[in-house]
Amino acid sequence: MKPILKYLLVSLVLALTVVQCAKRGSPTGGPEDTTPPTFVKAEPPNYTTNFEADRIRIYFDEYVKLNNVQKQLIVSPPLERPQISPQGAASKYIEIKISDTLEANTTYVFNFGQSIQDNNEGNPLSFFKYVFSTGPVIDSLTLSGSIKDALLPETDNFVTVMLYEVDSTFTDSTIYKDRPKYVTNTLDSLTSFELTNLKAGSYQLVALKDENGNYTFEPNQDKIAFAKEYIQLPTDSSYTLELFQEAPKLSIERVQFSSVHTAKFLVQGRADSLRLEWLSPKPEGFKSLRYRIPGQDTIQYWFQPKAVLDTVQFLAVAPGLQDTLVGRVRNAPPDSLRFSPVTGGTLNLLKPYEIRPNNPIVQIDTTQIRLVRNDSIPMVFQVYPVMKEALVRFEFERMEKSSYTLLALPGAFTDFVEQTNDTLRYSIRTRSLSDYGDLELTLEGTERYPYLIQLTDEKGVVSQEQWAQSGQTIFKFNALDPGKYLIRLVEDANSNGRYDPGSFLEKRQAEEVIYYPEVIDIRSGWLPKITFRLR
Repeated sequence: MKPILKYLLVSLVLALTVVQCAKRGSPTGGPEDTTPPTFVKAEPPNYTTNFEADRIRIYFDEYVKLNNVQKQLIVSPPLERPQISPQGAASKYIEIKISDTLEANTTYVFNFGQSIQDNNEGNPLSFFKYVFSTGPVIDSLTLSGSIKDALLPETDNFVTVMLYEVDSTFTDSTIYKDRPKYVTNTLDSLTSFELTNLKAGSYQLVALKDENGNYTFEPNQDKIAFAKEYIQLPTDSSYTLELFQEAPKLSIERVQFSSVHTAKFLVQGRADSLRLEWLSPKPEGFKSLRYRIPGQDTIQYWFQPKAVLDTVQFLAVAPGLQDTLVGRVRNAPPDSLRFSPVTGGTLNLLKPYEIRPNNPIVQIDTTQIRLVRNDSIPMVFQVYPVMKEALVRFEFERMEKSSYTLLALPGAFTDFVEQTNDTLRYSIRTRSLSDYGDLELTLEGTERYPYLIQLTDEKGVVSQEQWAQSGQTIFKFNALDPGKYLIRLVEDANSNGRYDPGSFLEKRQAEEVIYYPEVIDIRSGWLPKITFRLR
């Protein structure tokens, strides 16, 4: 072998040996760091009294970073957002610059939640607090409790809990416009709360799912919970607050004409009791009809014959509401008559088949409608409009494991302005009863009839419901789709057949809701029998 080749071969062997040795001896890096940063000192010191500074520095034993500090940091009493630095970089200290005017003789708490983390592993220094007082003493009273949702099984996170001082300036409207005296937050993992470093006194306790983060109650978007009575501090009591979304107060934003036959009223709130009256001169043979498609925030006011005036005046009347509205007539034809299926292609054996028109149906010609089973067997059916629900309902004998074809020829349906449908064709099928499950529910310990008994999914969507009057204890729910269900009971205090939330101004809590403690697994062909003891 030539000397140069021997030299290269030896060099290659030595290099491979070094690599293997390096692999065998490479360090593992040691155990993972799970230790959070340690607070070292603060300038001014933590728990300073007679505080006068406008800048605070908090030092730690290692480099830290701030994570989601805008949501995690809670300052009580609230201040205009202080400047916190550094953000987006690591440092061994946190600096707070205060630009807001501090109240005299008041204890302030900066609770950082989970925002302070070590730079390398992200280990949080949980709920670190910096506390100071602008007076000679640090207030030391506390108030604790828990949050739950009044209707749903899961409670929102980041719920703001507030105390308003009940003094000569406090009114029921205070929570709509003023910041609270003290504040805390459940953040993203708790349903309990604790307000600390409080002063003795009388307070209104309020919790908000504060969507805008402005510490004021905005009923159209914020959930609210409140204590029934004012709280006197000090106290040893713990409080459970139930969040609910207030029902919007009935109001009419405006009226506008969408065609020469239709005025649309933009409304908020329940409009069951709303009366709409045409005030302008009426053309000869005038007739009208009110129509509202579920889920829409408009009421359609249909009228015949078409308007001949440029503007029309209406009177809107309901309990607590009386308003006059004026709309300018739009010279456009109404939308053509269209339908969409409410029921999917698979029809539950215990439910009717339903379709929804965009315009109110006033006449049905059953001679132009055919319903056949398995492509050849004519079916007897009934069909009628359900104006309150803005749909057309078909009732017929539904058989297991069958297919149906529903055909509506032109002219089968006529709407309020005498428009008719184009050809409609729908395919429907049913499954076997053994594909469904049933449930038998027995109530025990019932005291507060009537109850609204609901089967819901885990998000609170109602699948079936029954109204239980005094003395009823056994209830059967049939033809349930397989899946997981929750049993929810609403104590229907006003006997209106629905859940009613509370009202802060009326000092009324939401109707009580009770959940069966376990999730019910409904399977095909099963009939579980559940006993639900309430008390």
